[in-house]
Amino acid sequence: MARGQEREDAILTSTVELLGELGYEAITIDAVAARAHASKATIYRRWRNKGELVKAALDALDTRHNATIPDTGALRSDLAAVMEGLRDKATASYVAMIQGLVIAARRDKALAASLRSHIENDELSPFRAVLRRAVERKRLPTHAPTDLVHDVAEAMILRQLQTGSPFDGRFISRVVDDVLLPLLRRKRSRK
Repeated sequence: MARGQEREDAILTSTVELLGELGYEAITIDAVAARAHASKATIYRRWRNKGELVKAALDALDTRHNATIPDTGALRSDLAAVMEGLRDKATASYVAMIQGLVIAARRDKALAASLRSHIENDELSPFRAVLRRAVERKRLPTHAPTDLVHDVAEAMILRQLQTGSPFDGRFISRVVDDVLLPLLRRKRSRK
């Protein structure tokens, strides 16, 4: 039986797998425990409810994904690498899982609160490390509107996915070159 971080990783991975296979409303703590070879008591010691467990699983999934994004040494190629990573992550099963969670959150307040907390965690943005490096390398001013980058890119990606338009190299270049870089390099107006 796994212990510590290994056990937690197995629980969180099992949660994501079951979300993808069954959807939020159909998964149970019993099913997660069985898949992860853990006890229900172990799960409930760490997470009070299914919504908190799902948040932790999504947090871990995003953290693992973000760790795979390379440092290319240049802002433009770093932004493109983030977009390429998001494209690779946006598989049909992943998108279906996220859509299912959004729908379930309309009926489940605990899940809605957990998802809101997940989404509002800026530390989980795949753009965060890229933009921090760019500021440290003096490729961006410290006052660049980095907080908008994730929101704008995510909105454009969602629109692309919802309309069935390709999430391809051309789209990535358009987002990076025509939207994100100009946004980051614009001068802030003084009020």
